[in-house]
Order: sequence, then structure tokens, then C-alpha cells
Amino acid sequence: MAVTIGSVAKAAGVSVSTVSRALNTPDLVNAATRQRVVAAAEKLGYTPNQAARSLREGRTESLGLLIPDITNPFFPPIFKAMQERAKRLGYTLLVADSDEREADELETIAAVSKKVDGLVLWASMLPEHRLAELAERMPVVLVNRQVPGVSEVHVSLTDGMAQAAEHLKAYGHQRCVFVDGNGNRPDQSRSKSIRAAFDAHGLSLIEIGPYEPRFETGVHAAPLVLAHQATAVLAHNDLVAMGVLHQLAALGASVPGDVSVVGIDDTLLASVSTPSLTTIRIDPDEIASRAVDLLIGLVHERPPATPVVQVGSRLIPRGTTGPVRRDPQQ
Repeated sequence: MAVTIGSVAKAAGVSVSTVSRALNTPDLVNAATRQRVVAAAEKLGYTPNQAARSLREGRTESLGLLIPDITNPFFPPIFKAMQERAKRLGYTLLVADSDEREADELETIAAVSKKVDGLVLWASMLPEHRLAELAERMPVVLVNRQVPGVSEVHVSLTDGMAQAAEHLKAYGHQRCVFVDGNGNRPDQSRSKSIRAAFDAHGLSLIEIGPYEPRFETGVHAAPLVLAHQATAVLAHNDLVAMGVLHQLAALGASVPGDVSVVGIDDTLLASVSTPSLTTIRIDPDEIASRAVDLLIGLVHERPPATPVVQVGSRLIPRGTTGPVRRDPQQ
């Protein structure tokens, strides 16, 4: 005879609803009670009937994650961390790629939304009114896209960017280039925060782009960096920065001797490149836990105290930044 959730509740001396929370949303139950429930479930050999529970509650026990480009090395750790967090809380995570195209994003949302209880949309390209309408129909959490009234995990580059500007200024840099990889996205907050940080430190910042946030963008931008006689370049992300490094080497420019390079994201590429890439770190585990927790709260009709949750950033200095090369005759 199958062991029921009622049997576990009786053995643990708690209510059926407490057993459900302890097994599916453990962060909502105190540690002692959770351990007692888990121990009782293991002793009795209880296995939740996921299909029956989903049918009863009208939920799929799945969440959706839509990202712009799965080939960007920033996203696999995000997906993995979100998947682990979702699994701990009793959910399966489905991931899809919009390929940086609005039309693909719309089609994917239409398909995936039927199979999940809520969606995390990363840097969505959709107009505000469409996102607002979607959030009225189902739980939605945006990452790096601000829409009034819609829950968001906002990655703040303020601290990391200020540290990068201070770092470059200390090395004597004055003329810098920002390679904008924001494409035609509606949210221009990254560019604004970068300019604010460099202006605050008295650094000249030349913006080139916007382009797509890809390796090829960095390859294209490298000759422009040299043409502008810049001594430092800040790339939209690590992938763009790697393209810059690759092409600067092909053009015979030394890094960091002739040009210092800074990326954003702190992906695996940053630590294994030669020289290793100075970059602004964004913690994938923190983003994952904040986004999943926020979305599950909405699924269970627990609106957050504040619709915007902020995740910070910090500079990781490595080998691609150094002092400005001085003219020996000066």
C-alpha cells in the first residue's frame, strides 16, 4: 500500500500542509520541523505523487527561463544555478533561447507559457505593454529589464563600474572606449551607468556601437579602439572582450602594454584567457536564487515586499589591465 502524505504528517506530528511545505518549499519551514518531516518521509519511503498534486492544484510544477543566447558563456552557470534552486524547491526548470530576436522571444513565450507555472525573462526585447500584459496573465520575473509593476531582479553595475573606473584612473588612463553590445534592446541602463561612473572619475569615454553582444563585435571594435588612440577599453561583456583581445593581438597591439581591457560578467573565459581578463563579476548563484525565489513566491500568490530585487557587482582585477605606457622621451 502506497504511503500517503497523511501518513508522513502523522508520523512527524505535523499537519499535511506543513509536510507539503517542508518537502516542496523548505525555506518556508523552520529547520527542526523540516528535518523531522524529511526523516519521517524517508523512514516511511514516501514518494510524492507529482502528477496528482499538479492536477489538483492546477500547476505544472515547472518554471521557464528564457535567455537571449545560450552560446554566451555567462548563461550556462545561470541556468545550472537556477535549475538547482528550482529543484530544491520542488520545481523543474525549462530553458529556451530567443537568439536575441524579438519575434523568436514572442514565439517561445507562447509555446513555453503553456507548460510552466511562471517565467523568468532575461533582458527581454519585448515592448513594455506586452510584458505588462503577460505579467497580468501569469507570474513573470524580469532580469535586467524594468517595467512598472512587474517583478524584477536588477543587476546593478554601479559598484563594479565605479571600481573599474577608479582602477583605470589609478593606472593613468584618461582616454577610454566603451564597446556597446546592447544591440537594439529597449533597456539602456548599462550604458548610462558606465558613463556615469567614468564621468565621476574624470575619464574620457568614447562609445562605439551599439552592436550585438558577441565575440565578433569585439573583433570589429578592436581597430576602432586603436583608431581612437584609446589606452583602455571596456567591453559590454566578457565575450565581446575576448573578441577585442583576439583582434588586438592580431593587429600587433600589446595587452595591457598598449591597451588595457576590461570585461563584464566574470565568466570562465575571463580566468582562462591569456592574459587573464580583468572583469566585473556578477554572481550567478545570487541571481539564480533571487529570481527563482521571487517567481515561486508569485506562483504561490505571495507578492514580494518590493517588486525590484537588486544584485550587486564588483571588479576582479587580472592581467589585462596595467599602467599606461609612457613615451620614454617625455
